[in-house]
Amino acid sequence: MEDPEENYLEINRQTWNKKVIPHLNSEFYNMPAFLNGKTSLKNIELELLGDISGLSILHLQCHFGQDSISLSRMGANVTAIDLSDESIRTAKELAIKTSQKVKFVNSGVYDLPNHLDGKFDMVFTSYGTITWLPDLDKWAKVISHFLSDNGRFLIVDFHPFVWMFDDDFKFIKYNYFKDKGISEVEIGTYADKNSRENYEFVSWNHSVSELLSALIDNGIGINSFREYDYSPYNCLNAMLEVDESKYRIEKFDKMIPITFSLDASKERISL
Repeated sequence: MEDPEENYLEINRQTWNKKVIPHLNSEFYNMPAFLNGKTSLKNIELELLGDISGLSILHLQCHFGQDSISLSRMGANVTAIDLSDESIRTAKELAIKTSQKVKFVNSGVYDLPNHLDGKFDMVFTSYGTITWLPDLDKWAKVISHFLSDNGRFLIVDFHPFVWMFDDDFKFIKYNYFKDKGISEVEIGTYADKNSRENYEFVSWNHSVSELLSALIDNGIGINSFREYDYSPYNCLNAMLEVDESKYRIEKFDKMIPITFSLDASKERISL
């Protein structure tokens, strides 16, 4: 029997291809508002980004490009990549519709040096990204490869503490630390929880120490690391809106971290 971990790229690529149409049509992604100029970026990342006008930005795991286009609307020169070919095809169409010059590349993260050249002022990635990658050291090497000296790396994502629980947050189901790949079939999607469509995936949990160590070991120094007791998205089960665009898991209120942000810089190489 085939080991799902050995074929994780193709399994996940097919799943994200299947999600494109339901996500495009969902209230979650609110495409009409986006096409009318509303940013898809949330306050956590907007505060982290600051003024990015004129910067070259590499956006990893961009899905169908809403955040990439939002970065471009802020004045950045954006290149964005994703494993899903359907996502990239749709992203290119959205860039045309929004009159934004974003370069979209169909590639997995690890294989990106074979598909893209150049250095960037910033590498950016957000929400539900590293969980799809088995090896954070390889991930950090790619980031370091594409960052210019003193370039910044920014990530906003869900806290690994959250991924320890079952879907309904009733008990701890998964290891906090990296273990073998989690191979499951999900019914529905975070953007359409009422969907009965099945989505197969393979993912991995990564601890905070694994994340930080991978970056540091590859010459990327940590400027700041912050944890938040809310999510800007209502994308997990049993969430309660506590303020505008702030959601917590109802039973835990503000007792646990739900998201985090990290700002890091590539250290200049001394000759």
